[in-house]
Amino acid sequence: MNKYINLIFYLLTVNEIYVVLGDQENLNTYGIRAIHSNAFPNEDLEQFTVTLIDKLLLTNDVKCICIICDSIYLNIFQSQWFRNLRNITYVMIVVTESEDLLSPNFNTLQSIILVRKEGCELYFIFISNGIQASRLLKFGDKYRVLDTRAKYVLLHDFRLFNSNMHYIWKRIINVIFIKHYIKHMNSWFELSTIPFPAPFNGVLITKRIETWKINTHLKVKSLFTDRTFNLKGYALQITAIEHTPAVEKRKVENVDVFGGIEAKVMQTISKAMNFIPVIYEPPNAKREKWGYKYLNGTFSGLLGEMVHGKADIALGNLHYTPYHLQLIDLSIPYISQCLTFLTPESLTDNSWKTLILPFKLYMWIAVLILLFLSGFIFYGLAKFHKTINVNNITNLKHNQNDCYDDHNRKTVGLYLFEELPNSILYTFGMLLVVSLPKLPPAWSIRLLTGWYWLYCVLVVVSYRASMTAILANPAPRVTIDTMQELANNPIICGGWGEQTKEFFLASLDEVGQKIGQKYQKINDANIGVEQVAKGKLAYYENVHFLNFISAKQKNKYSSKSISDDGKNSTNNDTSDMFSVGDRNLHIMKECAIHMPISIGLQKNSPLKPQIDLLLRKIIEAGLVEKWLNDVMTPILATSQSNEENIKAVMNLQKLYGGFVALGIGYGLSIFTLIGEIIYWKYIVTKDPNFDIYALDVYYSRKKQSNFLNLK
Repeated sequence: MNKYINLIFYLLTVNEIYVVLGDQENLNTYGIRAIHSNAFPNEDLEQFTVTLIDKLLLTNDVKCICIICDSIYLNIFQSQWFRNLRNITYVMIVVTESEDLLSPNFNTLQSIILVRKEGCELYFIFISNGIQASRLLKFGDKYRVLDTRAKYVLLHDFRLFNSNMHYIWKRIINVIFIKHYIKHMNSWFELSTIPFPAPFNGVLITKRIETWKINTHLKVKSLFTDRTFNLKGYALQITAIEHTPAVEKRKVENVDVFGGIEAKVMQTISKAMNFIPVIYEPPNAKREKWGYKYLNGTFSGLLGEMVHGKADIALGNLHYTPYHLQLIDLSIPYISQCLTFLTPESLTDNSWKTLILPFKLYMWIAVLILLFLSGFIFYGLAKFHKTINVNNITNLKHNQNDCYDDHNRKTVGLYLFEELPNSILYTFGMLLVVSLPKLPPAWSIRLLTGWYWLYCVLVVVSYRASMTAILANPAPRVTIDTMQELANNPIICGGWGEQTKEFFLASLDEVGQKIGQKYQKINDANIGVEQVAKGKLAYYENVHFLNFISAKQKNKYSSKSISDDGKNSTNNDTSDMFSVGDRNLHIMKECAIHMPISIGLQKNSPLKPQIDLLLRKIIEAGLVEKWLNDVMTPILATSQSNEENIKAVMNLQKLYGGFVALGIGYGLSIFTLIGEIIYWKYIVTKDPNFDIYALDVYYSRKKQSNFLNLK
């Protein structure tokens, strides 16, 4: 520990910024003694590293350096080397010769992770055992603890170029290999790098950059250049699966031609980066799609092509999710898509409610309350005037008969509202714009009648206008438009992959968890659409793809797809997808999530920075939005034309409400008739004064009796 402290103190005294990490026992053993001694026989390598770091600091913007070495090469980094790193942060990690760097110890791992977090741009890996160095690179690539896009300086070792290391050198391209030559007391160093872009063809041969001799300068202007800017016509393997609007496939002279947003993006990027895009579908693309993970850890489909290193770029509407980021690299999102559900429209027929649809519930309650309230008011006013007239009848009888007859004529109109049922019926008749047979003589009832007529006109006009609109428009659609409605609906939900089910189950709200509990994996879109048409499933996808399959279902196409120019062409992937179902398809209005969409790249791909830069320019130029409109306009136009073809013609179904009302009237009339028959048979005919041969006498006596009771 004292040597460790003294080492830091010594380095700080020469104004160095130095961090020592790694195996403490190794530092205690080799730290001070290795740096201050000249035990290492090759002083040329030490001088060359000093020249090399001067050149790198001069031609590259380096703010942090990581040094990973073993005890053999530790004495190369002497005080002169560190003195050149003024005001630059550097981290030194010393490993033991026996440490397996494919599974490094805790101190080494924490040191490497710290380096990655600090964003060091330059790595010096001086390890004498090439196998140990190769295992370190494999570990750093697999778990992303090494920045593969940083700059690397390594010792040349043939064990670094085995076939099982070729995939590493397709990801780490900013690398310099140092090889020492000694011949006839002459010593020189050769600098070489990975030939990128170029296929290895089973044998990896490094490309020489420059040679260096003692006490000379490096003549090359820059040791690290951006080689992804121009790929010099190299062919990149691009795997793609058909998925609207990202990728579309059509046949042109028996040749598969790919279109869609991502295909257009890749064509534009290929021209800017000067490479040839070779687009192909993975095996069993129709069934595997994005791919499954098997028990042995391998993948199929689109992800399988990327994980196994068979393709450089993947096109297929890849979601920017942690699941994909664990397997591959993703470009910056070029668009954000609304992910929602394709739901069936309800078959519930509400045409029998046509008569009550013009008004809402509370409007009907208000109208009925005012109807009965007005009937009681008319009845009360009529009874009040009838009471006054009864008191005046006796006085008028003692006067002349002409005066009595004149008063009787003036009060004859009160019979309309003298009885409560009649008052309500006549009030209801006024609401239906049916004129009264006789205008009441009482001025209070006349004034009330006038204002009530104004109210009736307003209500009737509103009802008729709403009824006209209902009959003139197509039948209303009963749909599911919110996540809450979908969660409460008994139909199941489904879509691609287990990760979507886990997404809903991990939701913080109760609605998402309910959907996750009834979510099922539906990996075949054909089955999904058929289940939706049968009213058994809500299918989860992006809104553009749902518009696509919804338009196809409405058109009843079996093996046609809409191409970029709006023409029809054969599409085997959509054959037998759109069988005619029992219900129409409806896209839910509320989005479950707005998901960023990216282009897939190989894990730790060196192409990502350049592709991100070009993709950002494409987005800012508005090309993505333009290409999206090119793909979706024919689909949306077809869907809108189908909706316009639905004419608001009058049919028997729209008049179900009238027949329902007529049936209710017939039913009430029949029950009333039966009641009258029962009343006649068991009440009227049982009256002692009843005489079937003198009914006029019977009714006149009954009316006179009622008048005397009223008096």
